[in-house]
Amino acid sequence: MNALVATNRNFKLAARLLGLDSKLEKSLLIPFREIKVECTLPKDDGTLATFVGFRIQHDNARGPMKGGIRYHPEVDPDEVNALAQLMTWKTAVANIPYGGAKGGIGCNPGELSKSELERLTRVFTQKIHDLIGIHADVPAPDMGTGPQTMAWILDEYSKFHGHSPAVVTGKPIDLGGSLGRDAATGRGVLFATEALLNEHGKSISGQKFVIQGFGNVGSWAAQLIHEKGGKIVAVSDITGAIKNSKGIDIPSLLKHVKESKGVQGFPGGDSLDPNLILVEDCDILIPAALGGVINRENANEIKAKFIIEAANHPTDPEADEILSKKGVIILPDIYANSGGVTVSYFEWVQNIQGFMWDEEKVNNELKTYMTKGFKDVKGMCQTHNCDLRMGAFTLGVNRVARATVLRGWEA
Repeated sequence: MNALVATNRNFKLAARLLGLDSKLEKSLLIPFREIKVECTLPKDDGTLATFVGFRIQHDNARGPMKGGIRYHPEVDPDEVNALAQLMTWKTAVANIPYGGAKGGIGCNPGELSKSELERLTRVFTQKIHDLIGIHADVPAPDMGTGPQTMAWILDEYSKFHGHSPAVVTGKPIDLGGSLGRDAATGRGVLFATEALLNEHGKSISGQKFVIQGFGNVGSWAAQLIHEKGGKIVAVSDITGAIKNSKGIDIPSLLKHVKESKGVQGFPGGDSLDPNLILVEDCDILIPAALGGVINRENANEIKAKFIIEAANHPTDPEADEILSKKGVIILPDIYANSGGVTVSYFEWVQNIQGFMWDEEKVNNELKTYMTKGFKDVKGMCQTHNCDLRMGAFTLGVNRVARATVLRGWEA
């Protein structure tokens, strides 16, 4: 099931639980604006190349729209639409004053030189600079983009609008980025996992973890869980998968990944078929890679008692049903991976105030938001007698619906 169909389905279930009026339901679902632009640039060899860029601005009832920009060959308008909508609910669940957006350019960043990527980013910014802004729409990095991409967007945008560090988040520290932003999504996953385990009278220490995906989010989550005494028994990335039932030495693995650009060949673990990582024996499974990886084909085989969704939309609705019948507890993405956007919000606040925080303050504030977020989600679960996913969706949709009605937009 594609991401848009699944997201719409979850939204409709939440709207039904909340008893939303059909007109309001419809207006919450329709994106505020969809932008599609053509980006033509000279390549290093002098030839011209054209790429298509998108920005879907979903909702701004609670504040400026917020969401990543991805550079990927398969940037698909449907998926971007689903992710923009998920950002609307995610920022509402985190209770930060934003709406949702998402963007991307259909390209393979690995096949472009640094100067080509810079030209592409600047052309894209020229096309959308009037539609983004500090109080309108604040982009951030996503797949295939990073702090350098944000630096180019900031510089290009500032040519039109004057120095505006708050127009993007996830920037390099030297240009007004926030301390702690790099680790934020992974650290948020740690705080979310602690809140869930606490509810069940458990702690991180001594639990067996499997982490699918060892990019920014997966590697930070692994490092922080390892520091708290969690035992990580299997890890995978695009190069392969490894396992060690006694627990992987994460600091050594991080060093290995830095040197050999992937987990494959790590001497402290046995090789494992990457397709089997999700069904590896563990207490807690953390999918931290792509969407749709847990589906009806593998859901029955999953042995974990808890799933923490560090990736966006990793579990199909069919798998959701199978897993809930098995008694597996799923902590949904719109809460579990909201640490990144929460610290992006802190970065935006620091830029607007022109006053930077130290890393300890950033991490303490993040813990406060993640802990409060879990309590709010649990409150909705009790009110509506539903699972954590619907608890998070009803929380997010309800907050956006209330803001929409208060503004008089529900026509």
